[in-house]
This record gives sequence, C-alpha cells and structure tokens, in this order.
Amino acid sequence: MKYVWGEVKEEPMLNNTLTRQFISGGQITMARIILKKGCIVPTHSHESEQMSTVFTGSLKFVVGGKEIVVGPGETLVIPSFVPHSAEALEDTDETDVFAPIRKDWIDGTDDYLRGKAK
Repeated sequence: MKYVWGEVKEEPMLNNTLTRQFISGGQITMARIILKKGCIVPTHSHESEQMSTVFTGSLKFVVGGKEIVVGPGETLVIPSFVPHSAEALEDTDETDVFAPIRKDWIDGTDDYLRGKAK
C-alpha cells in the first residue's frame, strides 16, 4: 500500500507541542513527529524497539538514565522495554520507526502522549 504523508491524519498531542502522523503495517509502525522547542515527552517504555531519526532540530533523550542528544542526520536506537524520555531542544522534525507495531497508538491508549496521567 502506498501512503502520501500530506494525506495522513495529523494528531496534535501534549498540549499542541507535538504533532504526530503515523502509519502501521503488519509488524512496523512509522511516524513523522514535529515537536516544538521545549516539548517534553514523558518517561515511558514499550515492547517495540524504536529508531528515531532527526531531520531538523535536536532532541535530548534520556534512555535508561543516560542523556543522548540527537541532531540532524542522526539516528538513535532504543531497545524494547527500556524507559526513555525526550525533550525538544529546538523545533524538531523527526521520524520514529517501531517494531512490533504500536498498538497503544492505534487504539488510543497512549496516555503519556495525550497529556493524561495513568
């Protein structure tokens, strides 16, 4: 199946400091995420292994207690079930790829991105 990013639904998250678009296949979820400077993605973990590639801007991740700054042209791999968070150090355009698929995104139970406490 072919997707056109300009036609994929945009979801405003985290008090409109993050906008997400995503598509899922049978085993992989891919997302384009736009974060405004200062956006904080709270600490969370998930079954999916994650690859995050920054195209513009920069993100400071805390992965398993270690700070890692990812800038343009760089990719970070986050293993399954490892707690992590992110902070946009500037306005950032990035892509995340997850395997297996993010069922919580599909069914809307991703409360940490919706600004809801669990």
